[in-house]
Amino acid sequence: MKIELANRLNGIGEYYFSKKLSEIAELNKQGDAVINLGIGSPDMPPHPSVIETLQTEAAKPNVHAYQSYKGAEALRNAFAAWYKKWYGVELNPATEILPLIGSKEGIMHICMAYLNEGDKALIPNPGYPTYRSAVQLAGGKCVEYELKEENNWLIDFDELEKKDLSKVKLMWVNYPQMPTGQLPTKELFEKLVAFGKKHNILICHDNPYSFILNETPMSLLGVDGAKEVVIELNSLSKSHNMAGWRVGVLCGSKERVDEVLRFKSNMDSGMFLPLQLAAAKALTLEKDWYDEVNKVYKSRRTKAYELLDLLKCTYSKEQAGMFLWARIPEGFKDSYELSDEVLYKARVFITPGGIFGSAGEKFVRVSLCSPENKFEASIDRIKKNLIKK
Repeated sequence: MKIELANRLNGIGEYYFSKKLSEIAELNKQGDAVINLGIGSPDMPPHPSVIETLQTEAAKPNVHAYQSYKGAEALRNAFAAWYKKWYGVELNPATEILPLIGSKEGIMHICMAYLNEGDKALIPNPGYPTYRSAVQLAGGKCVEYELKEENNWLIDFDELEKKDLSKVKLMWVNYPQMPTGQLPTKELFEKLVAFGKKHNILICHDNPYSFILNETPMSLLGVDGAKEVVIELNSLSKSHNMAGWRVGVLCGSKERVDEVLRFKSNMDSGMFLPLQLAAAKALTLEKDWYDEVNKVYKSRRTKAYELLDLLKCTYSKEQAGMFLWARIPEGFKDSYELSDEVLYKARVFITPGGIFGSAGEKFVRVSLCSPENKFEASIDRIKKNLIKK
């Protein structure tokens, strides 16, 4: 019996990390455990008060029912206060905030809410692969805009203006940028808002990394008039070490929130209330929380520099986020060749930049989501197995 797949899955493969983790699992069975420096899943726990809130609330007998599709009032209020405190952005918690079961689902919700068959969306190259997948699954067509190292991985608006934008409805942007770690500038954000207004394009800003190794978090919604053309996604996954909790948020005008909710309300039945209340607690944490998290990442980053130096990669030290993006040395055909050599010879996995688009083929990405002793072990393995005496 053969059941044919839907056409929407044409060209959509299994997520790269899903496949690679299966391969790594097989290598682990052969003996030496692979050290995974590839995936950006925080290994540190949330603040103890967040876990305590979840435990306390989950023990109550009246919290296990379906919840509001728009999220608990306490969580929406907490997101509004968080945006005001850290980004200087005023949001109406009743109408301009939509909690999500992780911001990744928000990418899909936005594409499904706005893209018809044949509509186009601008996506960054290099960029998060899910933008491409979500656009294609919704029936849209991807129009790449290339980010270049010589332009500090910022958007070249002159090049954008040369493209046929007639059927473009969405533009995916992401700063601090993943995978390059490039921070935004006020000028960049102002140009994005102006570009969206000029071409009637909805600017979708994915903003999960703004608190990691960055002293000045910025929101695209901080630009005057941004709500007219901007939807912003945010997440507690990176900033609060809650990746597995799946708590994100969509922020924008009431009109945009209502439009996305029309799709989302048909996809899920709300989020477990104790989890929402614990997330609200996390959003009240003060600067010392972020400072302590970043202190750990800074120390790990020093080790990552050492590892990349051994591989003769070059990189900027002006990167934000929980990764390091580095150019591979001469002598390797592409990032996959270097990544595989390190994996098969030293049993260390680093991410090939090519998975983020053709503009990443000469780069690799190292995650800072492993303790220092794993970086030290990785460095030892590379010295023993890859560095010529």
